[in-house]
Amino acid sequence: MSRKEYQGLLEVAKEQVPMGVYALEKNDYAELRNDACTSKTKLKDMIRIFKSQGFKVYANGR
Repeated sequence: MSRKEYQGLLEVAKEQVPMGVYALEKNDYAELRNDACTSKTKLKDMIRIFKSQGFKVYANGR
């Protein structure tokens, strides 16, 4: 998959998750997710956990 196609998928995933994590990246690895959160505090905690594992986190609702 090309980088341009991946960027298009990120845009679609971004629309599907109003508040939560929708993608992770690390080195040459990318994962689309649908981790919805009920509060900003839970979202921040989730982001912190993924970042501590070395991931770049894509999230809505910050």
